[in-house]
Amino acid sequence: MVWANIIGLILVYLSVGYWLGGKLADRAPRPALLGGIVLVAAAFIAATPFAARPILDAALRGFDSISVGVVVGSFLAALALFAVPVTLLGAVSPFAIRLSLTELERSGAVAGRLYALSTVGSIIGTFVSALVTIQAFGTQRTMIGTAALLAGCSVLLLRRRAVPATIAAAGLLLVPAGVVKASSGLLFERESPYQYVSVVQWDDGTRVLQLNEGVAYHSMWRRGSVLTGQYWDLFAMLPPLLGHPARNMLVIGNAGGTIARMYGPFYPGVAIDGVELDPSVTEAGRRFLGLEDNPRLHVYTADGRPFLERTRNRYDLIVVDAYRQPYVPFYLATREFFELARRHLRPGGILALNVAKIPGDDRLTRAVDTTLLAVFPQVWRWPALRFNDLVMALDRPVPRSEGRGSTRERCQPSLDYAPTSSAAVSASSGTPVSKRLARPSSAVSSPRTYRP
Repeated sequence: MVWANIIGLILVYLSVGYWLGGKLADRAPRPALLGGIVLVAAAFIAATPFAARPILDAALRGFDSISVGVVVGSFLAALALFAVPVTLLGAVSPFAIRLSLTELERSGAVAGRLYALSTVGSIIGTFVSALVTIQAFGTQRTMIGTAALLAGCSVLLLRRRAVPATIAAAGLLLVPAGVVKASSGLLFERESPYQYVSVVQWDDGTRVLQLNEGVAYHSMWRRGSVLTGQYWDLFAMLPPLLGHPARNMLVIGNAGGTIARMYGPFYPGVAIDGVELDPSVTEAGRRFLGLEDNPRLHVYTADGRPFLERTRNRYDLIVVDAYRQPYVPFYLATREFFELARRHLRPGGILALNVAKIPGDDRLTRAVDTTLLAVFPQVWRWPALRFNDLVMALDRPVPRSEGRGSTRERCQPSLDYAPTSSAAVSASSGTPVSKRLARPSSAVSSPRTYRP
């Protein structure tokens, strides 16, 4: 939906620009006017990186407070940031066609040639910016460089009058880029091919991994404890629920390695394959989030589903930590993906998923439950935290009475090993995690069994 808003608005602006450019070209077909349009568009593009932060911050604060969300926020942010430059650039094509027409009989050839050049330019601009300049120089300098190129093009039409503006736009490239998103305690930031990545340190020394808007935390590191007091701790209950000692585990959405770091002291015998799509996230984890604290963690830079397609390994536990709106990878929530995951489970294995939710809205969790039940004989949902549900799909069904007893008997020894600290407390109500796990009947919903 976010991308639909942005792409849809860009198309609206281009349509308005096409219409406006055609009207202006008929009324005043002068090269200087076209040069002025290009130069003004360049000025707005050069200003966008500097104006974007206050506009987007204001949108994020305002819409968080009234719970409208990222969808409407992205709509209005795109409306404010790109309306003028994209509309002006849309006016260039019809204006250029009008100026190029000298013979009516050749109008088709002229229009076709200009639109072909325009499309080729769009293709080159798309791939060069996405694959080269943003990765090498960042979004800010990419946009300033684009503005300088446009200003340079206007010199062909405005001659000397556009030279000062071109020099000024190019001069902005010499301004130190600074941080992309200034914030207190910023330790790391990177614009990767996939997203904006940052690590922020709080006053108490806790470090958190944030992506894009920074609304959610994707990994956490606490000095002196592998527990966090957040949803990552919930996965500590998985090995005791197996009917045998856990030998290995797959984590799809490894991020900064918080789950693997916790497993190091609690389950040192478990070999972990962590799959993370973005190498910049893995770098942040290694440098600031204790990713290498567990020597039995092996990190793969890959997409989760293709990794499962290629690997021949089978696992006792598969953890999927990738369901955070609005960035829910649809291909990791399909029946085909869950069938693939089940094929890579050892007999009696468990597929566990962290599903982020909005309080009072569990539609995403229910959708995941329903899809899982088409593949697994039994699914358990644990609404452990206000913003997180832990969903467990069992390769072999377990009676409720047996599940209650096994949870009490098997989980308690491992939890007694945990250090006594606030990190071992559930963030939802302050109740110790050990009590919640020892009494699953009060925290875990009834198992749901699928019968074809």
